[in-house]
Amino acid sequence: MDNNDLKYLIALTHFPKFGPVRMARIKKRFPFWKDAFHASTEALVRAGIEENIADEFAAARSGIDPDGIMEKLAKENIKTVAIDDKLYPKPLKEIYSPPALLYYKGKLPENEEFNIAVVGSRKYSSYGQMAAERIVEDLAKNNLTIVSGLALGIDALAHNAALKARGRTIAVLGSGLDKQSIYPYSNRYLADKIAASGGAVISEFPVGSPPLKHHFPQRNRVISGLSLGTLVIEASKKSGSLITAQFALEQNREVFAVPGSIYSPNSDGANDLIKKGAKVAVCAADIMEALDLAQISSFIDNKKIIPETPEEENLLNYMEKEPIHINDLIRLTKLDTNIINSTLVIMEMKGMVKNLGNMEYVIAR
Repeated sequence: MDNNDLKYLIALTHFPKFGPVRMARIKKRFPFWKDAFHASTEALVRAGIEENIADEFAAARSGIDPDGIMEKLAKENIKTVAIDDKLYPKPLKEIYSPPALLYYKGKLPENEEFNIAVVGSRKYSSYGQMAAERIVEDLAKNNLTIVSGLALGIDALAHNAALKARGRTIAVLGSGLDKQSIYPYSNRYLADKIAASGGAVISEFPVGSPPLKHHFPQRNRVISGLSLGTLVIEASKKSGSLITAQFALEQNREVFAVPGSIYSPNSDGANDLIKKGAKVAVCAADIMEALDLAQISSFIDNKKIIPETPEEENLLNYMEKEPIHINDLIRLTKLDTNIINSTLVIMEMKGMVKNLGNMEYVIAR
């Protein structure tokens, strides 16, 4: 898709009533998004759009400025990926009515497949905190990407635990990604940290979209849709986390739950999931074994870290997930200091290593 046509796809998503189902109908009828944006009411009706909705769009169209929207995206450093793009997450593409377009900050690697959703209560206990931090850190250290919703509570704990383990994490929002719309606002710095660390902050809602109540069930289906399975840690009987778990079941994905105290209302939802057939998870191994991901760590490392020069190969022989100081690399590799410095800069640009500061490096994922 060329940038001009992408501009009109982005513009169409700024009409709130063009959700995934209607966008799929439009895509099927019109060869180009520009044609759909300028289409008459009659042409939209022929595409399967209800007449009253088509009339509303025709009236609202004059207030949608495609070029102005593109300028806002550039100013906010927000990128987009359409459903036909190779960077569009494959697991999400497989669900019923996936978003036609995703807005994102950070990085979307190709073949984004090894994701686990972690959700739970906003008001967590010390038990829930310990469970979330231990399980998520172990999952992240095994190269699984942690997906959650940036909410207060377990969501934020999951993102932070993944970052602490130098892992990758994805935050899915129920609002726009611009600085004024990010919700909750108190987690905007966490969102920035996720994007800067090699993760991604994602939304199907355009710039300026407030965190409306009905956005969050839509957000939850994306969280589960991105993931091989969903882990619920502490959830009451009316928790939104149970909506995410239900979407996971409908999407034919696994559901896991951490068992909690029978005396804690905050554990009622998770315990009820287990009674209904969710898999018990008391450690990361329970999840990895159930999903047959025991070999994921070595698989991803072998797939991504391939040296392209003798110098890169020499350096990689001595680099692990634990930080190593450049002086140790000089001593171990016997390479000239200038060669090591220039090679590490190139390797960092390729995404092969990470510079942690203080002249320490780790191998990247």
